[in-house]
Amino acid sequence: MAQGFTLWFTGMSGAGKSTVSRLVERTLREAGSAVELLDGDVVRTHLCKDLGFTKADRDENVRRIGFVCELLSRIGVIAIVAAISPYRESREYVRSRVENFIEVYVECPLCTLIERDVKGLYKKALAGEIANFTGISDPYEPPVAPEIVIHSALQTPEESAERVLRTLESRGLISIRRAVGA
Repeated sequence: MAQGFTLWFTGMSGAGKSTVSRLVERTLREAGSAVELLDGDVVRTHLCKDLGFTKADRDENVRRIGFVCELLSRIGVIAIVAAISPYRESREYVRSRVENFIEVYVECPLCTLIERDVKGLYKKALAGEIANFTGISDPYEPPVAPEIVIHSALQTPEESAERVLRTLESRGLISIRRAVGA
């Protein structure tokens, strides 16, 4: 059986977690890996729709996602998570439960996030129209020692995905054949 692990993308809204995680997922799937992507927005719709955005609810959301990752990883599946997961303690709880937990911090300056704001969420949050908005009226606690840091304001999504894949290869978690010169 293949070795399962969890690749946990964390960062503020609009940082690029979903975009990069989808690129990584596609590459791993094309290489024949068993992989599941748990996107924060999708998980909230299907697994956590009963939760709001209080600290307790956000912690429970991360705990539930972590439980699914624990199950998937145990049976040899690569679980990829793209979720804001703003609180360090809840991410560390998942790390303590999941073998082979790889944290990817998708760092992006607030000014760039506001410029990228395709959904208009930062504008609404800054106007006080959205309560408990991560990075504005609610904290985001960056990881202290993530295994991978992506600077999405400085790297393309493709460059970021390649960095993630190379790190996974260097740790012996994956082996992907690439075309010559790639």
